Amino acid sequence: MKVKINGRSKDIRTVSYNEKLNQVCLIDQRLLPHKFALINTKNYIETAEAIKNMTVRGAPAIAATAAYGLAQGLCEFKGNDINKFRKHTDKVFQTLKNARPTAVDPINAMNRVLWWMNAGETVGELKSLAVLGSKLFADKSVEECKAIGVNGEKLIKDGMRILTHCNAGWLACVDIGTATAPMYEAHSKGVKFTVFCDETRPRLQGASLTAWELAQAKIPHYIIADNAAGYFMNRGEIDMVIVGSDRVIARTGEVINKIGTYTKAVLAHRHKIPFYVAIPFSSIDWNAKSSNEITIEERDPEEVLGVWGMVKKTASKKRQIIDEYAYVRVANPTTPARNPGFDITPPELVTGIITPAGIFKPGEIRNINKILKSA
Repeated sequence: MKVKINGRSKDIRTVSYNEKLNQVCLIDQRLLPHKFALINTKNYIETAEAIKNMTVRGAPAIAATAAYGLAQGLCEFKGNDINKFRKHTDKVFQTLKNARPTAVDPINAMNRVLWWMNAGETVGELKSLAVLGSKLFADKSVEECKAIGVNGEKLIKDGMRILTHCNAGWLACVDIGTATAPMYEAHSKGVKFTVFCDETRPRLQGASLTAWELAQAKIPHYIIADNAAGYFMNRGEIDMVIVGSDRVIARTGEVINKIGTYTKAVLAHRHKIPFYVAIPFSSIDWNAKSSNEITIEERDPEEVLGVWGMVKKTASKKRQIIDEYAYVRVANPTTPARNPGFDITPPELVTGIITPAGIFKPGEIRNINKILKSA
């Protein structure tokens, strides 16, 4: 997507890979919307940490980061011993997998890279194929997001008011986005609509990231408090909800996404508002029998007890006022917190799932491979 930096528009992907330096390049999403900065991870441990600490976030984005991180980690291997290389591969895979345990996209992405590596025999060949596979995965992810936009755009009509939760935009992907892809496609065709961005506590991805994206794209939007969604629905000011997902269980159609998604689905169902989920193929879990098998990540309680943001600070030497990224405690100092990162939305609350292959009912996701093969 095009980003305006220092007055100039520039095409930038959320995640990319420098093969020459063997570094993964990421937009540091922790600093947005106040500051746009790129960060280069120098080894797979740093790449895994960038996923864990939410420098990069969003299921498709961390999928591509994991794919690149796997290739990066394998290229770090020294020597030609194939058995040691395979053990090293398992170590890198597990490190990246454990960085965000609830999302299935990184696992699917790295498995795709391993599939490409099946054609190799020597350590050198396996490294080259890992790099190729990671790049192909990222490019394919962008194509899937384009298709999501084309398939979902027909849902958006002039004058609509659309609620979204968390960030499922191009920052959450390699490019374009999932939940926002239909919006960008509709906007490009001149459709007039307004987006309501849930602030999305505790990390405020809606207020900081989705709103920043929509402002860049000049799409009309408002930030609302998470608890205000029901109020606007009851007033008839929300016509549709579109969210992304970190994992959709193919066998059950259950949707696992950012905490608060279930609440919005319940509210939408109560007010008879269509509730759509937009996903690439990498977000589909083909193996789990139900959501009961999935680890729901509980994050640092400090995320709930305070907020991160830019504060004004006086520099010690020159007495200049500078902006500094800082944490501010807002909760009672002696009270603990619980901080689940995700929740589970049952299929009966989901109107449809927007995929690169079309829009499906949750119960149809299990058959999507058959649909694709017969197409």
